[in-house]
Amino acid sequence: MISLRIFVQGLLLSSAVSAFLSSSTKASFLAGKNMKSGNTQEGTALQMAYKKVFVAGGTRGVGRCVVEKLVNSGIGVVAMARNEDACKELNAMKGVTAIMADAFNQKAVEDAMDGCDAAITTLGGTTADRRVDYEGNNNVIESAGILGIQRIILVTSIGCGTSREAAPPSVFEVLKDVLQAKERAENILIRYYTNSNWTIIRPGGLKTEPMTGQAILTEDTTAIGSIHREDVADLVIKALHSPSTQRKVLSAIDPSIMSAVAVEGKQMAAFAL
Repeated sequence: MISLRIFVQGLLLSSAVSAFLSSSTKASFLAGKNMKSGNTQEGTALQMAYKKVFVAGGTRGVGRCVVEKLVNSGIGVVAMARNEDACKELNAMKGVTAIMADAFNQKAVEDAMDGCDAAITTLGGTTADRRVDYEGNNNVIESAGILGIQRIILVTSIGCGTSREAAPPSVFEVLKDVLQAKERAENILIRYYTNSNWTIIRPGGLKTEPMTGQAILTEDTTAIGSIHREDVADLVIKALHSPSTQRKVLSAIDPSIMSAVAVEGKQMAAFAL
């Protein structure tokens, strides 16, 4: 059950008009239009639309790869970490400001996010028997709404929502609690933030190996397979800058990787970024 604050914030966002859209969202939209017409200067403007991006889950896995790729492209990052050691490690990276905050504390998340113009969350896992997959991601979403941050990317998993049938029953049963928690976070964005520029990315089975560069996003809800974490991060960054991903739910897989759960011979249309 969502809080009154979330419900009210959702209503406010749904009734907003274009005059209240953030300047970064407008810049992304205009740059995207000009990129289609071949204007390379506007293409550069698109890459620079976001100056400072908040990343939740940036201490490891996909989130850490996202942080690295953002700063390597010249974008400032505010990364949230639970402990001092993780903060020190992130702060040692040029372009990263690490803030120690608990994802279960909504106000702490909001304070850490303040001043950013986009938010990416890859949160997942449990802490002291509490699952961050819903509660933590929900706090990121709510904080973005309170601060007026229009651009949000939520990384969940194939098996959530409309992609449930893509996951083999045996896999779904093992991951059911995780997938249902992530799906609840997805539903907050889909149902209550209808005027925000959000994107949901659902990766397949994650592997920790160097990126192949062959991974794709697809709207095919039956897509299933594997993908390297670095490739997921690469797709997240591309989606961040792509106006075509606005209010889209996309699966992320790598057709070049052999997978025991993938349907042999199945062709999936890649989403055009």
